[in-house]
Amino acid sequence: MKSNIFYEVVGKNIRKYREIRGYSLQLLGERVGLTKKTIQRYESGDIKIDVNRLGQIAIALDVDVAKLLEGAEAHLGIRTPIKVSGVPLIGTICAGDGLLAEQNIEQYINYPFPNKRQPDFALRVEGDSMIGAGIKDGDILYMKKASWAEYNGQIVAAIVNDCMDGMLKRMKWEEGTPIIRLEPENKDFNVIEVYPNQIIICGVYMGHFRSSE
Repeated sequence: MKSNIFYEVVGKNIRKYREIRGYSLQLLGERVGLTKKTIQRYESGDIKIDVNRLGQIAIALDVDVAKLLEGAEAHLGIRTPIKVSGVPLIGTICAGDGLLAEQNIEQYINYPFPNKRQPDFALRVEGDSMIGAGIKDGDILYMKKASWAEYNGQIVAAIVNDCMDGMLKRMKWEEGTPIIRLEPENKDFNVIEVYPNQIIICGVYMGHFRSSE
């Protein structure tokens, strides 16, 4: 019985933030790839919602997952808040405007360092242009949303000249010139030089891991 109340409270929170955002059931459903009816059933607590789906809805509503769980934990018979550490793994690093593209979320993955800052998103590496930094093809990168590098030489996820395919490079610049250098960590790849108005930074590198599979 308590678990049923848990989903009812979560559903009320979803409805609360959906209405705050001014979204219809239909619009929220479209943003997360669900039908209007399914969203309605989540809001009424008629069906259970898993952590991955809750995370997708939280991103669509631009709220923390904790907000959607607010007041619900007590109905599971636990005293401490539920910690959700799922990080969205996205197929392409960002949309054309530099924002996280909800429709590109492949799944949610765990972040193994709960006491450190939670990454905003993760991406899968394709290619070996950054192998000198220990980043190999197939690795999963943890990223923090940012609109510019925090320091000279930082590894960033970037889009150049409105190309929808992002790239991972070291971002460098020098005093006295407006040119930005996007440098690989592999001599087989070329340095890309751009002006600030030709580049969009989607995020900065926080770390990575390599799947054992």
